[in-house]
Amino acid sequence: MSARIEKVPWGKGGWAARKSCPGVSPDFFAAEAHGLEWLRQTGTLRIPEVLELGSDFLMLEWLESAAPARDHDERLGQGLAELHRSSTGVAGLDRANFVGTLSQDNRPCSNWCEFYVERRLRPLVLSRWRARFERLFSVLPGWLPDEPLSRLHGDLWAGNALTGPRGEPCLIDPAVYVGNREIDLAMMRLFGGFSPRVWASYAEAFPLSAGFPERVPLYQLYPLLVHVHLFGESYAPQVEQALRRLPGG
Repeated sequence: MSARIEKVPWGKGGWAARKSCPGVSPDFFAAEAHGLEWLRQTGTLRIPEVLELGSDFLMLEWLESAAPARDHDERLGQGLAELHRSSTGVAGLDRANFVGTLSQDNRPCSNWCEFYVERRLRPLVLSRWRARFERLFSVLPGWLPDEPLSRLHGDLWAGNALTGPRGEPCLIDPAVYVGNREIDLAMMRLFGGFSPRVWASYAEAFPLSAGFPERVPLYQLYPLLVHVHLFGESYAPQVEQALRRLPGG
């Protein structure tokens, strides 16, 4: 189900983006508005301002797209690193929200490993994969590094990273929570679209933990399972491929 975006007049000679999506939960746009403001609080990357929230629509600041500035990619990498450095609280969030149109349970857990297993993977595992996932879950506590948690975008594919009116990087459509930054980074690698300059600037500002490439398939499992539930079996082979690259899979 795709949202409809309309450019509508706002204020004195201005414009706004009116976002609607028939059939979604009554909490859908309230959750998105909260996520946008939660990211805007960091003052890192540009996030569209929430102008009005209705029961079945969201009105946002209109960001007219321009050609990327010369340093666009470097600013995106640095800004994302700054966002991830804004660690806050324990794993989770004080409210549920959505990834795409799928409900996302953010009830806090005492540690990241427990949260990722219980709030992200286990609820979406199909019965035919259950034994393989349980083997994976059994080894994760000793496999994941201990790292400070981050404020996450939560759905960071290239379609949610836009260019603003001054050529600056902007983020939209978040599915926010507090967690390990590597899940945002793994999502960025899942469908591509981010240049080597983004990655180099990020790593310079916030160096990656040792072993990150080996954990990429682990953190791609969640968005892949989401895609299986939202879009069907065409994504199942990618789940299988990711599992084969992980302990116990």
